[in-house]
Amino acid sequence: MYSNETYLLEQLQESGLITERDVQQAQCSLKPGESVVEALMKTGVVSDEQIAQTVAVNSGMEYVDLNGFEPPPTLKALVPLEVALKYKIAPLGTNHNALQVVVADPFDFETLDALPHVLQPDIEYYCSTPSLIKTLQANIYGNEAVMGTIKAKGTEGSGDDDAPVIKLVTNMLMEAFKNKASDIHVEPLEKDIRIRYRMDGVLVDVEHHPKRLHAAIIGRIKIMTGSMQLDEKRIPQDGRIQMSFNDKEIDMRVSIIPTNHGESVVMRVLDKSSLRLGLVDLGFLSDDQAAFERLITLPDGIILVTGPTGSGKTTTLYACLNFINRPDRKIITVEDPVEYELAGINQVMVKEDIGMTFAAALRAMLRQAPNIIMLGEIRDLETASIAIQASLTGHLVFSTLHTNDAPSAVARLSDIGVKPFLIASAVRAIQAQRLVRKLCGDCKTPSTLSDRELRALGLEPTQLMEATIFGPNGCGKCRQGGYRGRMSLVEIFTVDDEVRNMINQQLTTPQLRKRARELGMRTLREDGIRKVLAGMTTAEEVIESTMSDAD
Repeated sequence: MYSNETYLLEQLQESGLITERDVQQAQCSLKPGESVVEALMKTGVVSDEQIAQTVAVNSGMEYVDLNGFEPPPTLKALVPLEVALKYKIAPLGTNHNALQVVVADPFDFETLDALPHVLQPDIEYYCSTPSLIKTLQANIYGNEAVMGTIKAKGTEGSGDDDAPVIKLVTNMLMEAFKNKASDIHVEPLEKDIRIRYRMDGVLVDVEHHPKRLHAAIIGRIKIMTGSMQLDEKRIPQDGRIQMSFNDKEIDMRVSIIPTNHGESVVMRVLDKSSLRLGLVDLGFLSDDQAAFERLITLPDGIILVTGPTGSGKTTTLYACLNFINRPDRKIITVEDPVEYELAGINQVMVKEDIGMTFAAALRAMLRQAPNIIMLGEIRDLETASIAIQASLTGHLVFSTLHTNDAPSAVARLSDIGVKPFLIASAVRAIQAQRLVRKLCGDCKTPSTLSDRELRALGLEPTQLMEATIFGPNGCGKCRQGGYRGRMSLVEIFTVDDEVRNMINQQLTTPQLRKRARELGMRTLREDGIRKVLAGMTTAEEVIESTMSDAD
């Protein structure tokens, strides 16, 4: 019950509350799991109040009698329920900028060291009995909550006894999911906390909260992950939150980093419905879809998906695996981290701190005799070399690279040290992509292109004669924004015999790009133009996402 029972017994004897004989008799009558102090209290030799008063005097804390104390409703927001239960504490109020907290064991230095990191730096400590603190917890948070009906992970209770911070965080997560946000940002500013959602690729400011709630909100999020350290505020931490909402499983990847105004949180909402997406759902038009489906069913070789961070490369790879996943094929992935769990597919997560690198995992998985391999990213020569060797020995390999366009992937592989003849032999196709917002199908309205947009897209007015251009309007279904969801702009570079010869001769990227155009490859901007003319997106979206595509 107390962290240093030997010291406590000495203090009780010095204060005259117990004798050495009392201690010896208690030791002789101990039951399994019972402490000497508990035995002394059970036999009435000393009361819990006398013990609390003694430890308070010897620790320099003020003892408070909580009998008859009626906590105001505002106390709930000061300390999250899970923190109160974990550290066996309760809030008493505030004194200017200091938080007043009552503890049962002033000599539990681990708790006293942790609370300023978990709650706030300025804390005034008071001492009382464990039973009175537990009663106070029940009065503040509700008896059912204290007895454990609220879970640290999973769905949250919604009764009146729930702590306001728990409701605040739960509502924040639910609203993000309902609005199809891809990310939730909890950012401490100088005077308040800003909550932003990333929706359809755009950050939207949704609400602000008082700065005093920051520690409680961060503590609640850490507790929900089940893996983060509450008292660690100096280094970044990563975790996951899994919840249920309207019979749907919500999976969130959580990243916390320290900033000059406190810990900042970004939660990536992993929408498992995207696992069922087909290529047409990603934005492929029928001809590109047919070409890509043919490529991803090849028996061997490397298929690369390129683009900047946030361009949907991983989603495309998952859609490919979903398309080719059959009982007669063994598929293994190496990811950092594993974002979605795919039924029927073996997934391996990179853990570099224990030596499980991309290369090490790839080398090991080849001994598992897979048909198809997915690498989250080719980052270095070792990983690229193993992937190429796998592709040349009868495996189909999917991976990603960070390049601006498809032909540039050849130069990127060469830059990290891959020999040209290996690139030519292994790579079957390269797809580059960008994400643009889709016009809301319920409210989009006929529009026209400005002269600037016509020039940027290289269009003549005569080309618009048989097309209806649409623009954003705004309705309830798109939150008055005019856009709903995103889709890919793609360019597909197929490697044929002539391209292989060009790669072996180490010809330049512009030369490879020219050959790709001769093979029928449409650039990202040209694919965007088709989708503007089809009324799927706007010229502004295409121009902004393809600034580097000038030809």
